[in-house]
Amino acid sequence: MAVIRHHVGPRLSEIAIHNGTVYLAGQIAEDTDQDITGQTREVLGHVDRLLEEANSDKSHLLSVQIYISDLVHFDGMNAVWDSWVAQGSTPPRATVEAKLANPACLVEIVVVAAQRS
Repeated sequence: MAVIRHHVGPRLSEIAIHNGTVYLAGQIAEDTDQDITGQTREVLGHVDRLLEEANSDKSHLLSVQIYISDLVHFDGMNAVWDSWVAQGSTPPRATVEAKLANPACLVEIVVVAAQRS
């Protein structure tokens, strides 16, 4: 089965789809002047938009990895996550503190999801 890629750049693709599974590149905020809640909201907006483009949505999440620059942001990130995630369809998830490539980024989220039937 073919691999379909969207938003292909020299370093990465934003979306790869294979055999009904959608893989998103790590999503970060463009407006890094925001606090953790603002950056998390923006990042989850990117996730929503890319999943829709790939014929999926947050109720089809298979796995999520969340990287935050400092665990002091954990509660703020979770407050936004909890209001966004589809209750009853919460995915397996890992959250770790990590030094992100851009020090102004407070959160990066990586998603794997199933396509809608």
